[in-house]
Amino acid sequence: MGTSTRPVALAQRGMVSSPHYLSSGAGLRVLQDGGSAVDAAVAMNAALGVVYPHMTGVGGDALWLIHDASTGKVHALNGSGRAGSEATREWFSEQGHQQIPIRGPLAAITVPGAVDSWCTAHQWFGRLPLSSVLSPAIDYARDGYPVCQAQADCFSEVLDVLSSYPSSQEALLPGQRAPRFGEVIRFPRLAETLETIAREGRDGFYSGAVAAEMVSSLRRAGGLLNHDDFAAQRSQWQEPLSTNYRGFDCYQHPPNSQGLAHLIMLNILEGFDISGMGADSSDYVHTIVEATKRAFSERDRYVTDPDHSDVPIEQLLSKDYAAELRASIDLETTYQAPATAAVGGDTTCSVAVDGDGNAVSVIQSLYHECGSGFVAGDTGVLLQNRGAFFSLDPEHVNRLEPAKRTFHTLMPGMLLRDGRPSLVYGTMGGEGQPQTSTALVTRIVDHDHDVQQAIDLPRWLYGRTWGEQTQDLRIERRFTDDTRTDLRKRGHPVRTVADTDDIMGHAQAIAIDHTSDVLSGGADPRGEGVALGW
Repeated sequence: MGTSTRPVALAQRGMVSSPHYLSSGAGLRVLQDGGSAVDAAVAMNAALGVVYPHMTGVGGDALWLIHDASTGKVHALNGSGRAGSEATREWFSEQGHQQIPIRGPLAAITVPGAVDSWCTAHQWFGRLPLSSVLSPAIDYARDGYPVCQAQADCFSEVLDVLSSYPSSQEALLPGQRAPRFGEVIRFPRLAETLETIAREGRDGFYSGAVAAEMVSSLRRAGGLLNHDDFAAQRSQWQEPLSTNYRGFDCYQHPPNSQGLAHLIMLNILEGFDISGMGADSSDYVHTIVEATKRAFSERDRYVTDPDHSDVPIEQLLSKDYAAELRASIDLETTYQAPATAAVGGDTTCSVAVDGDGNAVSVIQSLYHECGSGFVAGDTGVLLQNRGAFFSLDPEHVNRLEPAKRTFHTLMPGMLLRDGRPSLVYGTMGGEGQPQTSTALVTRIVDHDHDVQQAIDLPRWLYGRTWGEQTQDLRIERRFTDDTRTDLRKRGHPVRTVADTDDIMGHAQAIAIDHTSDVLSGGADPRGEGVALGW
């Protein structure tokens, strides 16, 4: 079993954490310039779309949790895009499709929601001008930055996808090849789009020349989004979901997010003596995996856009209902859960806390690595393929309908105690997000680890994710042989992966000690991020 690979970051005036060091630097710079936690989060996510373009960007979606220190209220901001008005099950059926394509213009059937969410959050809680907040991202896009290993590897893996579209090839592949580690790369057209957003706000993206170019390039390539779809896109303020776990109020984003799965898991686990189980023992892993299976079954039955389907939140988050689910768990044997469709896992989590106690967790994504693979004309915008998760089955809860938001893996998290944030956290990783978030909370609350230790310790991943359909229990090699052997005896199909495997996702977290007013930050060694404070 491993120990922390890096020290926890400590600060008092403010802190950020993201999955890329340049993005974290952008967030810290904004905080030091007097920006709020929301300003820092916008800066980090805009920068990530440049320096981590395989994971996220202006062509994707974002879901937010924002704690406003002045009121003590936690806000959920839904920046997920709606399906286009022409995107119907009937159209796909008439064209002979059994499912929505994973790549290309027909995968880009939902309007990117991230930019509107940036502008909405900034309008409510920003302090600095939007132009200042977006300045680091614009600088990196225009002047260039050295390519990290993760981007070099990913672009090589999806080279055939990006090479399929001339606009993608021109925008992303210098010399018609994948960029190499350490090579300086520039995105001048993306810089122009970001500059337009900095000047004009959301209208600079959803109307005018940028929107016209995105729509015309999609239509020429056979896509379905139109001008009205872009103009109609608006983020939505929602009430977050919450449950209490051992005295902490745990907040998650409501559906269409899968965040309720994490809350169901915590409700189930509250009835077990997690602190009495050895840290990362077979008992600990088995219990959480079995809780995961029950929570995922409920999630898959109900989660979609609540504007199009009733989601029985009160029942799903009931402590009595959790007791029923808990009673079905056998600590010695496994439950064989039904297989479900695989999901993508390329996502980013950024967290920020400012000196006034405002806190933000935001998850932004293109869905699969490099999203649809389609860059929209001359805009430099790599469009997401989030809409590919819609079902064409008319009986499926997440069936495709115009103006509907699809099931979302994105799930930012916060723990509050006595009305004040204690932990701001989240992770990328598709199906792994509820599992990793639960590991973080139990390691911090039940096992008293600091945030960096909680992130660093070996992790596991049950079931599907990253486009792979499996029921395996993948666990990192740092778990002991005895733990792996015992899990196999209980019936888990254990597959050992690397010591710190990228498939486990990249988690970020900031803890707030209100006795000392010290912030503790952690970033995942499986990624290329850092926690920075001042």
